[in-house]
Amino acid sequence: MDPRDEVVGLFQRVARTVPAYAEFLRAHDVDPGTIRSFDDFTGLPLTTKDTYTRRYALPDLCRDGKIGDMIAVSSGSTGEPSFWPRSAADEKVIAERFAQVFDAFGARERRTLAVVCFALGTWVGGLFSLACCRHLAARGYPVTAVAPGNNPAEIQRVVPQLAPHFDQVVLLGYPPFLKDVVDAGGVPWASYDVKLVMAGEVFSEEWRGLMARRTGMTDPRFATASLYGTADAGVLGNETPLSIDIRRFLAGRPDVARELFGDPRLPTLVQYDPGVRFFEELDGTLLFTGDNGVPLIRYHIADEGGVTKHADMLGFLAGHGFRPSVEGPDLPFVHVFGRSHFTVSYYGANVYPENVSVGLEQPSVSESVTGKFVLEVTEDADRDRRLQITVEVAPGATPSPELAERIGESVLTHLLRLNSEFANYVPPAKRRPVVRLRDTGDPEHFPPGVKHRYTRP
Repeated sequence: MDPRDEVVGLFQRVARTVPAYAEFLRAHDVDPGTIRSFDDFTGLPLTTKDTYTRRYALPDLCRDGKIGDMIAVSSGSTGEPSFWPRSAADEKVIAERFAQVFDAFGARERRTLAVVCFALGTWVGGLFSLACCRHLAARGYPVTAVAPGNNPAEIQRVVPQLAPHFDQVVLLGYPPFLKDVVDAGGVPWASYDVKLVMAGEVFSEEWRGLMARRTGMTDPRFATASLYGTADAGVLGNETPLSIDIRRFLAGRPDVARELFGDPRLPTLVQYDPGVRFFEELDGTLLFTGDNGVPLIRYHIADEGGVTKHADMLGFLAGHGFRPSVEGPDLPFVHVFGRSHFTVSYYGANVYPENVSVGLEQPSVSESVTGKFVLEVTEDADRDRRLQITVEVAPGATPSPELAERIGESVLTHLLRLNSEFANYVPPAKRRPVVRLRDTGDPEHFPPGVKHRYTRP
C-alpha cells in the first residue's frame, strides 16, 4: 500500500477515535470527511505541543480516551513534565528499528549482551530500550539485556562479569556518556567485540572513528548505529550500514553535503519506514505522522532537517562519483540537524535557554550581566564534550574568574532544579558549565542591532 494512502487512512481513524483530535479539527473548521487524498491531507493544520498535546487532557489525546499501560515523561523548557502514554503495541513497532540495527550487528546468530546505559526511571530512553531488546529476545534473537542505566560504576562492575559469556556486547546510550564509559578504563572493551547504539545527539564521523579505535571495531558501519527518536513518538528512524557509508563519504566533502542538505553542518542521517512514521518537510523543518500511545497527525517537532527518497539519494551520490559499497533497505532517508535554534543536546538532555536565564536572573549575578548569553556544546581534541555558556557582562562590570564562578554555580543550581533530564542524564563530573565572559556588545557573540540567538549548533 502506498504510504501516502496509509497516512490518510490513519488520519481518518484518529479523527474518529481520538477525542482531542476531533475537537482540534472542529476548532480549525476541518470536516474529516473532506480529507480523502494525500493532497487534502497536506492541507491539514499542524499540531504542536503548544497547540495540541498541552491543550487537551491526557485521556482525550489517546485513542477512545484510554491511557496506555505505561507512561514516559519528558521535560519541557520550564521543567513542566510532558506525559507520553505507551503500550506493548508501540514497543513492538519500534522493536522493528532495533531489529534492523541488531541485524547489522549479526545479532540473529551471535550471543549478544545488550547493556542499556540510558537513564532509567520515568525518562523515555532506558526502560523503552530495555523493552525493545526483550522483544528481540522474544522473537528468537539470542539477546540478553542488562540495565545498569547511566551509572558508570555499575557498568564497570557488571560488564566484565557478564561479557565473557557472550559473542559481542552492545552498549546503548547517549554518545558523550558512552565515551566517558569507554575512556574510564578498567574494562578491556577491545576483548568484547563492542557495538554502540546511540541516540539524542548529532556526532561527527571523527567521533565515530575515535570510538571505533578505542573499542577495537574493525568496521563501524556494522558496529555502530544512531537512533533518531523523540519522547513524543519513540524511535522514528535509525542509521543503517548504508546511511553510515553515505555519511562517511559526505563528512570528507562538505561542498557535496551542503548541496544535498543545504547547510554546511553534517546532520544525523537515518532511514525510516514511511508506513510507520511518515515524514514531511516544511520550510527546512520536519513534520511526522504516526500511530502511538498519543497518535500524532502532522506533528511539528521543530527539528531542522529534510527527507530524501532512496532513489534520489543514490542518484545524487552517483552524480558525484560515489556508489555505496554496502547495500541497505529500500527506504527513504531523513536528515536531522536538531533543534539548534531553541535547545542544545548534552548527554541526551535537551538544555533550554530558559533554564540558563533563570540562573542569570538570580541576585548574586543579575546586576553584573545583561541577560544575553550563547549556549553551545563544545568538543575538544579528544572528542570530549562540555556545556559552554558565553555571557555578556553588564556595562561597567568587570569580567573576572570570580564572576564566572558565581555564574556557573547559579546556572548549575537552577539547571538541576528545572531540568530533570539534565539532572538524571548528565554525569555529575560533567554538569558544571564552562562559563566565558565577554564585554558588552562583543562583536562575535553580542553584536548591537542584531536579533540575538541564544544557542549555537
